[in-house]
Amino acid sequence: MDLLSKAYATASDDDDDDNDAGGGSGYSNPHVPPPKRIRPETSMASPIQMPVYRPPSLPTEAPIPGRYISKRQRAALGMEPARIDSNAADFDPSPGQSIFYRHGSLSDSDVPHGILTTLRRHMKGSAVSNQTPQSFSAALNGHVKPVNVVQWSTTHAHLLASAGMDHTVCIWNVWSRGQKRARILNCHHAAVKDVKWSQQGLSVLSCGYDCTSRLVDVEKGMEAQVFKEDQIVEVVKFSPDNYNLFVSGGSKGLIKLWDIRTGTVVHEYVRSLGPILDVEFTVDGRHLITSSDVSKSNLSENSIIVWDVSRQVPLSNQVYAEAYTCPCIRCHPLEPYFIAQSNGNYIAIFSTRTQFKLDKYKRYESHGVYGFPIKCNFNLDGRILASGSSDGFIYFYNSKTSKLLKKVKAYEQACIDVVFHPTLPNVVASCSWNGEVSVFHQDCNIN
Repeated sequence: MDLLSKAYATASDDDDDDNDAGGGSGYSNPHVPPPKRIRPETSMASPIQMPVYRPPSLPTEAPIPGRYISKRQRAALGMEPARIDSNAADFDPSPGQSIFYRHGSLSDSDVPHGILTTLRRHMKGSAVSNQTPQSFSAALNGHVKPVNVVQWSTTHAHLLASAGMDHTVCIWNVWSRGQKRARILNCHHAAVKDVKWSQQGLSVLSCGYDCTSRLVDVEKGMEAQVFKEDQIVEVVKFSPDNYNLFVSGGSKGLIKLWDIRTGTVVHEYVRSLGPILDVEFTVDGRHLITSSDVSKSNLSENSIIVWDVSRQVPLSNQVYAEAYTCPCIRCHPLEPYFIAQSNGNYIAIFSTRTQFKLDKYKRYESHGVYGFPIKCNFNLDGRILASGSSDGFIYFYNSKTSKLLKKVKAYEQACIDVVFHPTLPNVVASCSWNGEVSVFHQDCNIN
């Protein structure tokens, strides 16, 4: 033990100091560190800062029109950080602040008198003219990434909402003489997939990659409610017969019916499904039509399902048996049928009556989808169907005969969504994969 004590024993600092001071023959460390340099008292000139090389941030390569965009690429694009528009000087992302920054006015007082008069006349149910002034055209620039959807307000017909992969929802005062972008809502923390106007007040419901649906009062700039889920929320839709209810569909195949008064789930529509691509209520609100991605399971029979809303049971799951996903479902406003945009580069037609049979003799085909989330919509009376396309054109079809009426070059990249104005005939809003939003007049004659 004495040997171990002597082997691991060290002299204390006090002993070292005493030995050094007295010059004794005690233990001394032969590896004494050199003394530190004393910092000069006088201030020195600032050192020259060498430039640090930073690799340039190259812009993301724009997709070639018509090129297939995989689900992985779309998901990665949705999770990229948003680039804030340089014009938004008053943007403050800190918590507790307003969820929007104000650009222009929401009031229709900024709309030119001629356009405002036309809007009011049509909203009162006056005779609808097929001739609309060319002054209804407008280019709406503001999004910096692909725009997924546009939708007109039915209660404020001069306002348009758009949702994009840049994490924002834009509210446009389309024909304003001043700033057309009236509001930019930055309530989401990731890409926004869908937006719908509420029929109760000036509010919008949006959803996206941050696994939430959010109801926002546009005028006050305040979040009314947040509906959280454990999946990416791909689509939302208000019930046509009860505006307090809306349905959501997400990446895990979950379909939920929410009540905005309580913020809770009223019904769940349970089935082993892939990601929900679109949902649509029938005109009477009794049935719900859903489209899902079944590419992983190879069960194409579940790609389109018709549900009984109140009983939460599927009425048919063998509506569409082809091995294509359908990114968009729309019901005709007057006739008993609905359509499905197919990745087979055509729009299929189905009956809304029991059996929900596919029309094997008629479909709309000329445009391209090729993996883009291309949408389509009917006009006011359902006589014309408009569809976006991967080649940047907008295709107009006679809904009854499925004949192509005309196609219009709108963008250099894919046209994602196209929607008719709720009261003005031949006025169309559309959006593109390169972030453009536009409104224009297009007259389509049906012979």
